[in-house]
Amino acid sequence: MKNEENILQQRNIKPTAMRLLVIEKLLKQQYAISHKELAEQFENADNVTLFRTLKTFLEHKLIHTIDDGTGVVKYALCQSGCSCNPSEQHTHFHCSHCKRTFCLTDAEIPKINIPQNFKLEGINLVLKGRCDRCN
Repeated sequence: MKNEENILQQRNIKPTAMRLLVIEKLLKQQYAISHKELAEQFENADNVTLFRTLKTFLEHKLIHTIDDGTGVVKYALCQSGCSCNPSEQHTHFHCSHCKRTFCLTDAEIPKINIPQNFKLEGINLVLKGRCDRCN
């Protein structure tokens, strides 16, 4: 778990047992995951502790949330050095068949001109279709 400890320490997060277990699970994920899906990966997960762990990870910008239009918040790891600024945002792809949501970190977000005196605080661009596994 040395790698997991290093990741947490880089974001100034104290490496508790639960935090280490959660980061280990998130590192293995190939797609974004909901709180419920994450809890199902633990036999005796305390939902409150898991929620607080995810909240801590969000506050320290280790993970980001995704609103993929399903009504369920999904979580995914941020890239190294990410500070979750609008300029660092990326698109997501939601598979309409398997319901998984993927981060597309290499897909460029189109430039959108916002009106003068508007302040951009976030971007949520979700592409929908079938992933490579379901296509």
